Amino acid sequence: MRQPAPLPPEAPLDMPVQGLDGIPPGARAVDTRPQGLLVKRLLLIGLTAVISLAASSELRASLSGDGLGAFDVALLLFFVPLFSWLAFGFVSSAIGFWRLISGGHPGFVQIPAPRAPLARRTAVLMPIYNESVEATFGRVRAMTKAIADAGGAGQIDFFVLSDSGAHNGPAEEAAWRAVAATAPIPVYYRRREQNIARKPGNIAEWVRRFGGAYECMLVLDADSIMSGQAIVGMAAVMEARSSIGLLQTVPKIVNAHTFYQRWMRFAAEAYGPIASAGLLWWAGSEGNFWGHNAILRTRAFAESCGLPELPGKPPFGGHIQSHDMVEAALLRRRGWAVHMVMITGSYEEFPPNLVDNAIRDRRWMQGNLQHLRLLGAAGLSATSRLHFFIGATAYLTSPGWLLLLLTTIAQAATGKPAMPLAIGPYVLALTVVLLFGPKAMGLVWMLASAQRRRDFGGVGAILRSVLADVVLAMLQAPVTMVMQTKALVALVLGIPSGWHTQNREAQRIPLRLILPDLREQLALGLLFAATGLFSPITAVWLIPLTAGLLLSPWLISLSSSEELGARAARLNLFTAPPPDFD
Repeated sequence: MRQPAPLPPEAPLDMPVQGLDGIPPGARAVDTRPQGLLVKRLLLIGLTAVISLAASSELRASLSGDGLGAFDVALLLFFVPLFSWLAFGFVSSAIGFWRLISGGHPGFVQIPAPRAPLARRTAVLMPIYNESVEATFGRVRAMTKAIADAGGAGQIDFFVLSDSGAHNGPAEEAAWRAVAATAPIPVYYRRREQNIARKPGNIAEWVRRFGGAYECMLVLDADSIMSGQAIVGMAAVMEARSSIGLLQTVPKIVNAHTFYQRWMRFAAEAYGPIASAGLLWWAGSEGNFWGHNAILRTRAFAESCGLPELPGKPPFGGHIQSHDMVEAALLRRRGWAVHMVMITGSYEEFPPNLVDNAIRDRRWMQGNLQHLRLLGAAGLSATSRLHFFIGATAYLTSPGWLLLLLTTIAQAATGKPAMPLAIGPYVLALTVVLLFGPKAMGLVWMLASAQRRRDFGGVGAILRSVLADVVLAMLQAPVTMVMQTKALVALVLGIPSGWHTQNREAQRIPLRLILPDLREQLALGLLFAATGLFSPITAVWLIPLTAGLLLSPWLISLSSSEELGARAARLNLFTAPPPDFD
């Protein structure tokens, strides 16, 4: 058995920190921009505006019948941006649905195998932070074999870049030695003593030490797994298209064991392709970066993406937390094309329960809200600013909905007609369409193909799963609304989200442990129920939200169960297409 070398010879590559107040020199022309992108984006924004203005005008007319009071104005101020957000998502999904159902976009396809062996070197980077050693290096072992089987041996090296604490170091090193000794491609391991700037600092340190030896770097997360054909095929695309700086895949969910994971995987497989196809349609060569399961041109990344620190203290200052979207914007600023592709063979795991998903979501919230400070950065494309705006405002909708609901209750307490009656049947019907339209389109898309019907377990399984998803999504929505509002309040008070190891283990959460963390949800549920004392109509409209809030402990506890997930599998509930590799 050979003794592997921990690291290859260093090949330094300069990665200067970028300024945000001046256009960088050396921007290059992009020759991969599809035609008609401006028209597409104007159509998207125009349709969103038409739908929002029609609904807002109807609501204003209904509320102003007896004059606009303070509550009426407040309702309009909350309603217009929230409804616009719903309309934007619906229009983008509707375009994606049309693209898929008409054959304008093929959906998820297998990337073609390269016609010739790779000519340039690529590094696969897996940053880790106190992860399960066995699971992490099991994925490394599987991917290195798959890369060699796909013809990538000789040109692709694998790096495990650890930011783990000293207590994990010996176990990681031992596992690396065992894997590297028998791997068909070189596998390297490095652990940083100081975890400066978290994951982006981890990647930047590798670029500055070893990046000069590699044309491209394919970045993973600790829970990522990709097929050899996907990895080798993406490297081949980068060789053939010299203007591409970043190629981002749309990962699917794998290893779904708990009920919550099965539910989320089904929702992603059922409705995700529609949303993704819509996003790809209007983003074109100005796509986004999600930080993993993506390949980047190393020198382009080095010259474009040295991240500065934001002025001030965390949570809104300091190191840029959601670095990936900023890096995509900086690549575009230099003229590099950023594409997103829907290919098979790209997977990631999902948090095992709603609580762990909320912990991850809070980190994303902090990072995305930092992007509001970057909207005025010099030289960014309009689409990059739009990505920033969408990502940040997604986390402002939850407090927005909560304020809208509380204003509605306060207005009803004054004796005025309940808002659901005030908005009129047309706006109410349109709201229902915007909320549930993407799920209906996903249902049609699943049923439209015999192969998809089989992949999702048959017509009966699809109908049962969509119905269960609609009910569960309605119950989960107010729980998530309160969680995100609490997280936002904490950030505003100056409490950062922190950087904690992501829990990936399936373990049911007992009721006694979750109850203390749901005080706000239960109190709000009781408030909604008490609305019936002075406005029965408002209380009736609030029933789905009231039920979700009062049932939240059981929803979280039961959905975290692996046993319930196995039972759902036996009942053919939330069946999704299997992975395309072992």
